[in-house]
Amino acid sequence: MADHNDLGKEGEQAAADFLKKEGYKILHTNWVFQKAEIDIIAQKDNILAAIEVKTRSSLEFGLPHEFVKPAKIRLLAKAMNHYVEDNDIDAEVRFDIVSVHKNGGKFELEHLKDAFFFF
Repeated sequence: MADHNDLGKEGEQAAADFLKKEGYKILHTNWVFQKAEIDIIAQKDNILAAIEVKTRSSLEFGLPHEFVKPAKIRLLAKAMNHYVEDNDIDAEVRFDIVSVHKNGGKFELEHLKDAFFFF
């Protein structure tokens, strides 16, 4: 596996661990619908969160969350809509980003709640 893939998986694991500590229940990781993948689907209270995890080893070209582009947002919204309908879920849906920067051997995380909207 390429180094950037390893870094991405490490970032997703760090994000999942962080979310668990914050009281979220991880329902799915790497959930796929058609061409879309939701990195983490988690629930806290009556909020169902679709969480995109962006990991970078350098901030030279920008913050990790700045790499979530409109096309990705549209795919996430489509996938999450399918997930909610298919599972007959009655909860508030939120789209978050966990921005992960690997600084040396340590991960620095920022949880951006309601990072974008699709309605």
